[in-house]
Amino acid sequence: MTVPARKNTDSANPRRLSRKKPLRFTPRLPGAMWAGVMEDRPLGGRLRAVRRIAAALVWTLLCMPVQALLLVVPGGGRDHFPKLYYRVLCWLIGLKLQVVGRSGPAAPGATLYICNHTSWLDVLALGAILDARFVAKAEVGTWPLFGWVAKLGRTVFVSRSRGRTGDEARELSARLRAGQSLILFPEGTTSDGARVLPFRSSFFSVAGDAARVQPLTLVYDRAGGLPAGRRDRPITAWYGDMETASHAWALLRRSGTRATVVLHEAFAPADLPNRKTMAVEVGRIVSMSAAALRQNRPAVALAAPVRRSS
Repeated sequence: MTVPARKNTDSANPRRLSRKKPLRFTPRLPGAMWAGVMEDRPLGGRLRAVRRIAAALVWTLLCMPVQALLLVVPGGGRDHFPKLYYRVLCWLIGLKLQVVGRSGPAAPGATLYICNHTSWLDVLALGAILDARFVAKAEVGTWPLFGWVAKLGRTVFVSRSRGRTGDEARELSARLRAGQSLILFPEGTTSDGARVLPFRSSFFSVAGDAARVQPLTLVYDRAGGLPAGRRDRPITAWYGDMETASHAWALLRRSGTRATVVLHEAFAPADLPNRKTMAVEVGRIVSMSAAALRQNRPAVALAAPVRRSS
């Protein structure tokens, strides 16, 4: 049996032989095929940031006269309105909040909240869930817009100069004795988000005038809706010589950012013998919780320090 000869496909498709380069397809995403997969689209990110900035400015300008009026009108509106302002502001800029635990018991007296400090975003996240006033450095009061908002929120400004340390400590003590809860950042500065800096014992000098002390942990654990890693921390962490405007611009271009706030068990200041012990114990609780959140482990409110005799 004779086998028929195979057809010469090469001569039948001369154009196939003339193609010297492989086929190239344009990726649907901008940039390189894989490099841009996890990044925001440049145009969409800019439009998102502009929209958020405009909405935040309009909301702030609308709230400033309202809070100014509440400051001179009797009632509790002056204390509760800032919480509403910060809560809406977080929603406008796309910052989601997850709260674990609960604030101190509904008992008379002020609460001294102690929290780690990572970014200017901390003020928005904590202000949205706590009825308390912040303690900030005096320079914040001179910042455009931020300073006005801080003053309307009845923020306590401290200069940290040795000549005024006593007067400022007495002012903080007076506010605590008057039943006004305060929020302190005892690290003294912002960290890079990869660790919690040691707590300074000097910040705990007014703890004895509070009815209770409650440790807080704040970690930005989601970026783009996914668990945040080391490469994502500079997006939320504001530290070193970072400029506020450029940092805010880069942050507001992103989506899916979430902050988790863990409210640990509150305790009476008398449960610990001195402020140095309190700084160590509270720092230990906050650091352990922050490490668990950075490792994407479940957020759990930790127990209060064990009472120790002097």
